[in-house]
Amino acid sequence: MNIVISNTSDKPIYQQMFEQISAQIIKGELTRDFCLPPIRTVAKELRISVITVKKAWEELERQGFIYTMVGKGCFVAPLLPDELGSKRNVLAYEKLKKDIEYYKVLGLSLSDILDLIKRCY
Repeated sequence: MNIVISNTSDKPIYQQMFEQISAQIIKGELTRDFCLPPIRTVAKELRISVITVKKAWEELERQGFIYTMVGKGCFVAPLLPDELGSKRNVLAYEKLKKDIEYYKVLGLSLSDILDLIKRCY
């Protein structure tokens, strides 16, 4: 499990963690039943609050990426390939939806947005 925190990002740290871990699960880098490190260990290694890590873990669990076994820890959920694809599409859709709203505020047309996406991709 690899997490890189940016203190200059406008995203909250828990959100950065959620996005990185969920992406690692979707891409198969973290496989079913993989045991996530304890919250306190992650907080200490990243030099962040235990509360921040807990919030990231709670969001991962709320969205079905991990499950908790009391007294044993948090583990990657046993998701089927179709479920992982569905979760990937939902996350991408939500992110793109927010970005497109901003581009509309800037006055970009659909054609302009598509051109930008093609150049960036």
